Amino acid sequence: MKLLTNPSFDNLNFKLSMELVDSKIDGKLESYSCKLTSHNKVLWKRFNKCEFGHSSCDLQYLGYPRNFGEFSNATSKSAPPKEGTLCDMIDRKTLFYLIATLNASFYPDYDFSFSSSEDFSREPSLEFVMNQVDKLLGTTCGAAYVHKLREEMWSTMDKEISLKDCQIYSFNPPTDEDPASDDGAFWGFYYFFYNHTLKRIVFFTCKSVPTLYDSGLGDTLSLSESYE
Repeated sequence: MKLLTNPSFDNLNFKLSMELVDSKIDGKLESYSCKLTSHNKVLWKRFNKCEFGHSSCDLQYLGYPRNFGEFSNATSKSAPPKEGTLCDMIDRKTLFYLIATLNASFYPDYDFSFSSSEDFSREPSLEFVMNQVDKLLGTTCGAAYVHKLREEMWSTMDKEISLKDCQIYSFNPPTDEDPASDDGAFWGFYYFFYNHTLKRIVFFTCKSVPTLYDSGLGDTLSLSESYE
């Protein structure tokens, strides 16, 4: 996986790192090429050895999206699935792309090489994901996000990855394996927008942490100030 240069994402990342009254927002957008580096190729071989006899096309079960109940209740009268139920499937090569993206983004602090396919889920729709992100950032940041950052953020992402053509996955790790839990986060998310045709993934992660925690990312700027 190769991190692609994107000045527009750099600008958004500056605006997504902000300090509020009682919390800090740390957000990050990154674009990755799915072309494997020499290091990735070594890891890919090792990844396959862990499951001897499997091919890159073999399917593995995914977990349900974290907020699947909301989607189910909004679109169907049927009861939402029980927690822990498996849903949807993913081929091993795509799963490797997701894990490699996590490792590239959080290197050297975390290693997700042994994450299970059940730690990931495929999201129901683009609209569902947008609503989840808008709800969290809108509630936390207020009008500054809704009226200033929201449109710029989604349109910039669309230009980079063509959102409507993406399969969208999320990472939902156990609490003891979640980077956001190290900072006592109020909330956090990890979304992968995978465009198979472009062979590219846009990774979007964001968390809200109490002000008393220092994320170690340096000085932050409030969202309203970043637009002055």
